[in-house]
Amino acid sequence: MTQAQEATTNTRTLVGKVVSDKRAKTVTVLVERRVKHELYGKIVARSRKYHAHDEKGEYHMGDTVEIAESRPISKTKNWVVTRLVEKARLV
Repeated sequence: MTQAQEATTNTRTLVGKVVSDKRAKTVTVLVERRVKHELYGKIVARSRKYHAHDEKGEYHMGDTVEIAESRPISKTKNWVVTRLVEKARLV
């Protein structure tokens, strides 16, 4: 296998905003996507929350992060935070 083939994996990744960091080693990530309404054709925003594993507790509310699908870690956690896309801006 070449190095380029090793880098490509079939894990799903999503980008979203951290909306809760209150749990130990877990963050709640809100992922928004824009989809066309089947009947009316209008672009509608759809969102879903995912619980993602954050081992060191380094991600906080407002951060934009990338999460990747993984093996089940707990009853509700099947995602792991892979990287920080953008740090939350201070108001």
